Amino acid sequence: MPYVVTEPCIGVKDKSCMQVCPVDCIYETDDMVVINPDECIDCGLCEPECPVSAIFVDTDVPDNWREFIEKNAEQGRKLADS
Repeated sequence: MPYVVTEPCIGVKDKSCMQVCPVDCIYETDDMVVINPDECIDCGLCEPECPVSAIFVDTDVPDNWREFIEKNAEQGRKLADS
């Protein structure tokens, strides 16, 4: 169950989560950071580091932010390939 970065990250991009990720699966976009689900090892180190509580296990993402599951997957994979 990979982790997902959601709406509260938009415009914040704190990057504390990136610093603790042991596999470097968190990528910066223009307005937020995203997690590549293919690279995430589900360690959970990123979740408590987020100052705006934007990171959730994909099964726990609130209904109003479910679209961020696909956004993380699409953008995370694209950035990993670049």
